[in-house]
Amino acid sequence: MKNKVNMHAFESKYRLKGYKHIAGLDEVGRGPWAGPLVVAAVILPNDYRNEKIIDSKQLSEKKRNELYVEITKVAVAYSIVFITPDEVDTLNPKQASIVGMKKTIDELKIRPDVCLIDAEKLNVSYETQSIIKGDEKSISIAAASILAKVQRDRYMESMDKRWPHFHFAKHKGYGTLEHLKALRKYGPIKSLHRFSYKPVKKVFEATSIRKV
Repeated sequence: MKNKVNMHAFESKYRLKGYKHIAGLDEVGRGPWAGPLVVAAVILPNDYRNEKIIDSKQLSEKKRNELYVEITKVAVAYSIVFITPDEVDTLNPKQASIVGMKKTIDELKIRPDVCLIDAEKLNVSYETQSIIKGDEKSISIAAASILAKVQRDRYMESMDKRWPHFHFAKHKGYGTLEHLKALRKYGPIKSLHRFSYKPVKKVFEATSIRKV
């Protein structure tokens, strides 16, 4: 049986150094054809333990929503930043993530002593550690992934009410066959689709349908 990951290992390492405010950062939404890229930062209490907080991708929607309430209630500080589809197109997904992460740090009401970041490296004045698959190894990063995922999903569900023919509540803007069929039939939405992404760009250039 695979050994269970210690989700507090990185936090414990820094607490032994005397660090108090340890922020976890993660983003959701690099891949979708539509919708924002959402970044979150979370500082949890030093003595906080919750084995239910794991990578958001491994959780059901119901469990993510329950943990969202828990995390926002107990967190010492947290921030959530939306990067628009237009910004993603202008910057590219990687740079958009970096910009979003810097903003989330700046918007925290408490200055972190160190930032644990899922995979990405930031050139900032804060001490940071980039952790590959950090949302599977750090409770702070996992908590950030949950906040970002829930916020993005809720936003796409609200867009489903505005453009029900795209069924955003089902695929959340990701590249499904259903999404592609809607793109070909209705054309991309100016304020929501990412026109630098090949499937969207190809459909837009191949049709006479103007951006909504």
